[in-house]
This record gives sequence, structure tokens and C-alpha cells, in this order.
Amino acid sequence: MYLCVLLCDPLWLAVLFFTTKGHEGLHKGSQSKDMDNYKITTLNDFIILKQKDFPYAKGELSSLLHHIGTAAKMVNKKINKAGLVDIIGSAGEINVHGEDQQKLDVFADEVFIGSLLSSGECCGVATEENENEIVFSDIFASKGKYVVCIDPLDGSSNIDFNVSVGTIFSIYRRITQRGEKVRNEDFLQNGSKQVAAGYIIYGSSTMLVYSTGYGVNGFTLDPSIGEFCLSHPEIKTPENGSIYSINEGNYIRFPEGIKKYIKYCQEIDKESGRPYTSRYIGSLVSDFHRNLLKGGIFLYPENRIVPKGKLRLVYECNPIAFIAVQAGGKASDGNQSILEITPSSLHQRSPFYAGSKNMVMKVEEFLDLNR
Repeated sequence: MYLCVLLCDPLWLAVLFFTTKGHEGLHKGSQSKDMDNYKITTLNDFIILKQKDFPYAKGELSSLLHHIGTAAKMVNKKINKAGLVDIIGSAGEINVHGEDQQKLDVFADEVFIGSLLSSGECCGVATEENENEIVFSDIFASKGKYVVCIDPLDGSSNIDFNVSVGTIFSIYRRITQRGEKVRNEDFLQNGSKQVAAGYIIYGSSTMLVYSTGYGVNGFTLDPSIGEFCLSHPEIKTPENGSIYSINEGNYIRFPEGIKKYIKYCQEIDKESGRPYTSRYIGSLVSDFHRNLLKGGIFLYPENRIVPKGKLRLVYECNPIAFIAVQAGGKASDGNQSILEITPSSLHQRSPFYAGSKNMVMKVEEFLDLNR
């Protein structure tokens, strides 16, 4: 009876209403803050969000990037099993560069080619493992707008020793008309024509870093959900750094300008923060990734053994240079911007200097003074 009286009293009803709403609002507010802490942006979400940057594309580029991400997950899974299954060691073949081909080289090459073909947006691929470009004749793929240049597994010679390796890729709009057979010229465009480029690093965590010409973003693979999640938004590399990465075992064969630059890095100078730290892994992706985040320079000059340099312009130097420049850094062959060189062949080699802008400029200065 007393309960009925209280519920019929307007004052008590008002107190009950506002108390309930207040607790509800408090709960929702707390829940909203908690949800913000768990908010994630997956690679696919991010790609779709950025489609507006390409009015000429109707989702094709997004689909292509999605398939590259999918292939990266497959390669990552196999790398994580290295040593447990028969996937490490030599494949018993020599590739087009005269190098011993690793089993994981072959696996990664096949996975990325297959994934790009299934995207239906890529009409051809150039890879480190194949002498000539691979032209897709599939009815859908042959009409694709894009070609891809890729090093499926950079640093694979280190895989037996549990050292970080990577994948490097670049995407171009084809020059030939859709419906025509893709030709060599579609792949031999200078780096400034790239519509997207990036790399995947398979290390203590697996990351995909890419750019479509609007800055650089990094995504870390969350194995619990099997998705690349935005972890490093809008990466900017410092204009100056304190790390230089070069194989100093080749010092005696280096050009005079590079020898003097190394000595410059080792001098004591408080104003510039020298001596710099020497860090060299021997995997382009790993060395460049560290320097991109911390500030530094990667150097692979020509020498007496490799007079034109060792790294390949089309699928190693160009995509890494694109990332460096988009992050506020610089990439050069010692004379000019890497991105302004028009390749003459798929496997053309080039000297390569990439990283913090002022450090690359200093290398160019030393090379220019000692020619």
C-alpha cells in the first residue's frame, strides 16, 4: 500500500526518474570513454576511408592494397613457422641475379603473384625472382588499371638466422590502354609516377607501411584478430638523425666521398651530435624502417665489386624512396633524386642513399666534392 502511495506521488516519481537517468548517463559516459580506448582502425577501414583521395579510381586501388595485405599475412604465417617446417634453407635454384634462391623466396613470390592475380585489378607483375615481367591473361586481370613491381622477400639470406626480413612493393597506373597486352614500358616508369608504395617488415611484430602520396602510415598485425591495425599514423622522419647504416666491411672498395663521410660520422662534434651510431642489419627493409622512425641514413654505394650499386631501382630503391620522401626525408643515387631516374631495364641497379633529409644532403655534398 505504501509503495502504491509513493508511486502515485509526483515528487517521488520525479526523483526516481532523474536518479535513474543520471545513473544511466553516468554509465554511458564511462562506457564511451572505455570504448575510445579500444577503438581500432584496420587496414581495410583505412584504405576505404582514403578512397576519396583518388577520384579517378573506383575502388580498384583499394582492392589491390587489400590483396597485398592478405598476401603479407600468408607470408608472415609461413615465416613464423620457419624452423618448424621444411621452409628454410636453399631451394636449390639460382635466380636471375646469380644468387642462391631460398625456399621462402619462392613461396613469397608465388603467394604475392597469386594474390595480385586474384585481385582482378592488376594486369602484370615484375618481381625480383623472375627475369621478365609476368603478364596476366585472365579476362578480368588483363583489363586491370595497375602494374605492381615487388621484391617478395627482401633479406631472405638472413632467414635461417631469425633476422627480420621484409617485402617491398610499388604500384603504377599502366601506360598501355586497358584491354591491350601489358608491355615492358608499363613497368619502366620513373619513381615519381608511383601511385602507391610500401613495405612489410616481418620482425618481433609484423608491420605494413605504405603511402599513396598523401603521407605515410604504419599498420601492425594483431594476430588475435588477424588484422593489420593502424599503429603509426602520419609517420614523419626527423630531418637530422644519429644513425648511419652501411656495410663497413666494404670500406676499402667505397668511393672516396663515402669513405670521408664515414669518418665525418665518427668524429666528435657536440653541436651536430656526432659521433653517430653505426647500425647495420643487412636487410634493407629492417635498416630503413628503424632509421625512418628514429632518424638516420641507409647507404649502399657502388664499389669495385658492384660498380653500379647492388640494389634494384624498380622494386627496391623506388618504393623505399617514395616512402622516404612522403615522410619528409630524401632519397638519392648520389647525383639526383632516385624518383627522377627512368629505368632502362627491370633489374637495373643503382647506388642508394635514403633517410633523414639533411643526412642525405650531406652525403651528396661529400660525393660532389670528391669526384
